Amino acid sequence: MEKSVMRSDCPISCTLDVLGDKWSLLIMRDLLFFNINSFGGFLVSDEKIARNILADRLNDLTERKFIIKEVSPDNKSKFLYYPTEKAIDLVPLLLQLAAWSEKHTSSCRPKSEVAAFRNSKGKAMKELKMRVKML
Repeated sequence: MEKSVMRSDCPISCTLDVLGDKWSLLIMRDLLFFNINSFGGFLVSDEKIARNILADRLNDLTERKFIIKEVSPDNKSKFLYYPTEKAIDLVPLLLQLAAWSEKHTSSCRPKSEVAAFRNSKGKAMKELKMRVKML
């Protein structure tokens, strides 16, 4: 299926068309909650994403305006990824997914970095929004 085609006009279906694979959500988790913003950083995530899949998802998230790709100021052959306002709007959704999992899956517990975002007016959200404004 072509990436820009939506299967239906159902909001849940449209969301799944955009972010329906686990890799995109895990990349957004790492970027938003853990401040991981390099290809190498995403690559060493606990879930062990393959290089080709990571490259594809980063390109897709860039095309869909969830992330901005910039050349690293410290290493011109390295790229860094930053969240957009559109990405920050995912924080409540990701928190709800984590809360649901925490409630229904006894082995799953959010890390403290995720818990810091539970208050949308809290320090973590303000810092995240400042990172976007500095771009």
